[in-house]
Amino acid sequence: MENKNGLSEEAFQFEGKMPLSQAIPLGLQHVLAMFVGNLTPLLVITGACGLAGNAEFADLRVALLQNAMLVAGIVTLIQLFSIGPIGGKVPIIMGTSSGFIGVFSGVAATMGSGILTYGAMMGASLLGGLFEGVLGFFLKPLRKFFPPVVTGTVVLSIGLSLISVGINSFGGGNTAKDFGSMENLLLATFVLVVILVVKHCTKGFLSSSAILVGIVAGYIAAVIMGLVLPHTAIDAEGVEYTKSWVLNWSQVGTSAWIEIPKLMPVKLVFDLRAILPVMIMFIVTAVETVGDISGVIVGGMDREATDDELAGGVICDGIGSSIAALFGVLPNTSFSQNVGLVAMTKVVNRGALACGAIFLVLCGLVPKLGAIISIMPQSVLGGAAVMMFSSIVLSGIQLITRKPLTARSLSIVAVALGVGYGMGANTGILAHTPQYVQLIFGGSGIVPAAMVAIILNIVLPKTREDLEQEAA
Repeated sequence: MENKNGLSEEAFQFEGKMPLSQAIPLGLQHVLAMFVGNLTPLLVITGACGLAGNAEFADLRVALLQNAMLVAGIVTLIQLFSIGPIGGKVPIIMGTSSGFIGVFSGVAATMGSGILTYGAMMGASLLGGLFEGVLGFFLKPLRKFFPPVVTGTVVLSIGLSLISVGINSFGGGNTAKDFGSMENLLLATFVLVVILVVKHCTKGFLSSSAILVGIVAGYIAAVIMGLVLPHTAIDAEGVEYTKSWVLNWSQVGTSAWIEIPKLMPVKLVFDLRAILPVMIMFIVTAVETVGDISGVIVGGMDREATDDELAGGVICDGIGSSIAALFGVLPNTSFSQNVGLVAMTKVVNRGALACGAIFLVLCGLVPKLGAIISIMPQSVLGGAAVMMFSSIVLSGIQLITRKPLTARSLSIVAVALGVGYGMGANTGILAHTPQYVQLIFGGSGIVPAAMVAIILNIVLPKTREDLEQEAA
């Protein structure tokens, strides 16, 4: 059955049976939205461990990137369909968490670079994932600590923290030598305009596939730019470099067609210097996952998440991270980028998301497929990301305002964002605090905002108006 716009009604139903002709492109959108973000944390941390630019570890890095795609696909399927209590049966895409970059960078600074340090990170992730999985079983009695005003504040913080990520990509990636160049800005703007036109000037399936259409248009535009514009430029030091929007087709050509992923490519090491900060981060990750699931349920299904959905989602988060560690990959958690995509399109169909997950598995088995997506210019991704990430902010606002705001709830949101998020967004204020405080609170605004919201929700007295809202 199709709605008045020509898109299958099942697209907006989690368990609906969608035709593959619609499910595959809609699922591919999710892969395109998270592909670079799924691999970036791995590139950053292997670099911090001194494994980048070292010919000795070149094959290992390729194997880890391949495993990152495979694990993301497998854990997403578990989250969508569940295995016993593992998985919340929610429209969430799982991927390599960027939230651990700050903690792992601190571990590398403490332990020094090298393969043993990376192994210690994997050992800590294995234990931390199991810890979060156990925490998920006790989430139901802890649910009272996560009312909409708390989870909404977390979702809002997630969206705010991702906006800067999106705008960095919009300019071509802030590590690129041509960051903010006219070519990058015009390419990103072109992608954003295509998305807006397709989203609001077409109907049904095409409208819901606006992100995919925009990214494909960005690829085509980059090819055309490559035919008429120079590929290289000279930096301030007189060194020639390749512009970031240039498509590196040689990477696709040298990628293998079939390759079996390697289990435990890195020997696990168990060291308290890595285990303690990572354990704390997994507690925060559980709160972030509660926020992601709450955001995707409100944004895509217009209701609050159930206890079973939250508990299953957190358990999957933890077990998925332990599985990732066995494959040498950083913790696998709910991907906030895709929460924004669901909130924007309202497409929550499990079959569509499963198509994206299967494609990720194929990318892990067929490196050439992954290479085609991995060469996507950052500015093409950024043109789509700025809109998707802002949609997460709106989902957070929806959660917070689901019930009329009282003086108590206003105080929770205001202080959590003002002090909590402000502290994370301006880490210089933590420069003279102990290192573990900087590791936990300095990575992003999500962690301090979540903790401030939770504490205030516990300690602030409830007025009669608050109690009446809870009873309603």
